[in-house]
Amino acid sequence: MDPLTLLFTLSLLAGGLYWFVCILGPAEQKGKHAVQLSGGSIQRENVQENYNQYWSFFRRPKEIEKTENVPAFVDTFYNLVTDIYEWGWGQSFHFSPAIPGKSNLESTKIHEQMAVDLIGVKSGQKILDAGCGVGGPMRAIAAHSGCNVVGITINEYQVSRAKAHNKKAGLSHLCDVVCGNFLEMPFEDESFDGAYSIEATCHAPKLEDVYSEIFRVLKPGAMYVSYEWVTTELYRGEDPEHVEVIQGIERGDALPGLRSYSDIAEVAKKVGFEVVKEKDLAKPPSHPWWSRLKMGRLAYWRNHIVVTVLETLGIAPKGTMDVHEMLFKTADYLTRGGETGIFSPMHMILCKKPEKSQES
Repeated sequence: MDPLTLLFTLSLLAGGLYWFVCILGPAEQKGKHAVQLSGGSIQRENVQENYNQYWSFFRRPKEIEKTENVPAFVDTFYNLVTDIYEWGWGQSFHFSPAIPGKSNLESTKIHEQMAVDLIGVKSGQKILDAGCGVGGPMRAIAAHSGCNVVGITINEYQVSRAKAHNKKAGLSHLCDVVCGNFLEMPFEDESFDGAYSIEATCHAPKLEDVYSEIFRVLKPGAMYVSYEWVTTELYRGEDPEHVEVIQGIERGDALPGLRSYSDIAEVAKKVGFEVVKEKDLAKPPSHPWWSRLKMGRLAYWRNHIVVTVLETLGIAPKGTMDVHEMLFKTADYLTRGGETGIFSPMHMILCKKPEKSQES
């Protein structure tokens, strides 16, 4: 091969590799690129060790049952997966029903905007995003409603990512993010005009703990809506396949234990809420929320090749391949849960904090 042909071939290969790794794959232009994958707040040399520690929780189930251990467990999970989620999924770490004629991004925004429409807040009011992640829903909701949104996430790395995204989107004046535990929020009593949580409270070891905190910080008469991860009425605990699917979802998504759909309203009432409406948004006539996972199987394989190359070259931290493999397997469990109807990630409950009694 003559030098000119060799140079052309090498340039073509280098350009192809750059396109494959850096251009192909990011879910959003303002999201992550593959070469930026990290372990969040975890030092890169400790990513593999932290991944191993994450899995050690499931080898000692009693540890997950201890409420005091769950925040660190969830924090570790989001350090490990946040960059991969942003790269392959986007800035909104949740599902939404597929809408014919709409893109995944458009369907997601509609699902998010519905949450703030349900709680009936007005422009300029202050609302809470309990478990905000990197703030995809927060930005969609702030832009749609004109409300001031305060998000809370336990993961410090997600706080920095959310603030950076808020600034890029020109929404820092409407969106703020606090690092904290939504089981013990650093907010005054009766300080919010409304609240929502989108597929976040599933990480709470006891649902009443997070619901009671949200109840505390809401003003009397304010509304709260949550999209909950639940097992449905079709789930059978005596069916080994059902158990395998649900445990696979729990292990791959840092869940101390999925709750039954029948428990949600009972818990809300227990902490003092009035239940206004309850509906599983995943049920027909909604189109399958898991279709995005099925269509993305080719992308998962492509991305796994990219991650393997990047870790082998030392660009991505050691352990990134294991994290991506875990998420790939979890996507299969989620799909099976959706197809069989035993799992829903969007059991919606709309609640109201009662008005204060007029009695003195």
